[in-house]
Amino acid sequence: MRLEFDWVDAFTSQPFGGNGCAVVHGGAVLSDETCMGYVRETSLVECTFTGPSDVADLRVKYYLASREIPFAGHPTIATVAALRHRGMIGDGPLRLETGAGIVAVEVVGDLITMTQVAPTFGPEIPPHLVAAIGGITPEEIISPPQIVSTGLPFCITVLRDRAALDRLQFDPSALGAYAASLGHQSIDIMEPYWITLEGATSAGDTYARLLLAPPSPPEDPFTGSATGAAASYLWARGLLAGPSYVAEQGHGMGRPGQARVTVLGPRDAITGVEVSGQGCVIMSGDVFLPHTGTNA
Repeated sequence: MRLEFDWVDAFTSQPFGGNGCAVVHGGAVLSDETCMGYVRETSLVECTFTGPSDVADLRVKYYLASREIPFAGHPTIATVAALRHRGMIGDGPLRLETGAGIVAVEVVGDLITMTQVAPTFGPEIPPHLVAAIGGITPEEIISPPQIVSTGLPFCITVLRDRAALDRLQFDPSALGAYAASLGHQSIDIMEPYWITLEGATSAGDTYARLLLAPPSPPEDPFTGSATGAAASYLWARGLLAGPSYVAEQGHGMGRPGQARVTVLGPRDAITGVEVSGQGCVIMSGDVFLPHTGTNA
């Protein structure tokens, strides 16, 4: 099956920054196996596959190398940037059908703003379980780690400084113990999202990392869905002076990315999170993929 694709670096205006995503136009009809195989072929963290929607302007399916996920942030920015690059959309509102519900998007020139859904706050996790995953001490975590989702759940973990963030080293056995504590049989879950309240540059207010388990690459350059979850956590817990800030990620990988973030609603009644960024198309072409079945 011949389909068109765009390879987009999201949360950056420059090639080879931010986080890459291949957008396969019309690929929502492909089987799960084909979509996951395509992600593995690209060596990217995630890819998207689009199709028509009965309830929104477009349907977007999101895949890791190991499974489909309901929503992801940097692939949403990448998908919209690809649509704009092809002249399929212009400035204005756009509604995307995702596995996490309808995601509202606003396009103004090169800036793409997605409004992630209202957060769901899950259980707090014992600091020692989370610290072990990154090879740090529990004392370097300054606020209770907690599962938070604005479409995709992450364990938001606030570290005391950049030094602790830079020292993180992924321990898959510790991720197994963490997963078991949550009732999961495998480590194929979203890993902890580590964040500190200082930017990677003078322009940033936070800096974060996401270390990944195989078969994904070792680290995610920029995590837009976790940015929304972290913003909700920081705002709800009084760790932000105001609802708007600049989030940074990827600098330690040589892939700097930046997002503008605004939490909507009061600290005790958040209604959503606006996450804004740019996308840079670096490659376009055709892919030839087996059409072995139709995804519902």
